[in-house]
Amino acid sequence: MPRFHCPVPLHAGAELDLPAAAARHVQVLRLQPGDAITLFNGDGGQWHATVLRMGRSDVAVRVDTFDDAEREAGRRVHLALGMPANERMDWLVEKAAELGVAGLQPLHTAHSVLRLSGDRAVKKQAHWQSVAAAACEQCGGNRVPDVAPVQDFARWVGSTAAFQGQRCVLSLAEGSQPLGQLLAPLPPDAALLFLSGPEGGLSPQEDAQARSAGFVPVTLGPRVLRAETAALAALARAVL
Repeated sequence: MPRFHCPVPLHAGAELDLPAAAARHVQVLRLQPGDAITLFNGDGGQWHATVLRMGRSDVAVRVDTFDDAEREAGRRVHLALGMPANERMDWLVEKAAELGVAGLQPLHTAHSVLRLSGDRAVKKQAHWQSVAAAACEQCGGNRVPDVAPVQDFARWVGSTAAFQGQRCVLSLAEGSQPLGQLLAPLPPDAALLFLSGPEGGLSPQEDAQARSAGFVPVTLGPRVLRAETAALAALARAVL
């Protein structure tokens, strides 16, 4: 059954027009009045609904019954990322949402290729948020991960002391702990924050700053992984 993200309050019996993006998707699929669809708003669970009317640019639906299906990872894992180049960042956001990431924090770091500010940063954040929502539509996730506004590394790392969970930095430095070893004693519902660098990794100064802020250095093994591969490998290892 087609699934659509509808970020508005939903309740049985409600009749409403779908948001523009969902309406366009319904029209592309050539659904008709009477067809059944599934809606989710990110609050958990999903709603069965029925198409009532197809307009030229709008689609009206009736919300029917609630399904409390949950497909989220037991561990709430957040990723903070030195942003890779445009297409790779899109791909990373999509795959992280499919795997069940709880949140994404894009970062400017010393080696970042992608630099964003002002309206461009706001538009990119909105774009990545829509990529995450579309990934959840496809994979069955009912909670859309939050893509936070782009921040500079130094400002962000100092704010992470309030995070309630284990903080880790992916590092190739000698003495880094194998990720599996760190995860083994953690309870299955532990919250985790992974910090991962862009192409070229974090600078030595950034790695040191993260450690001073309480991040535990962890390694994924002896191979040097691409920026997007490393972040997703850590996420998959933690949630699957």
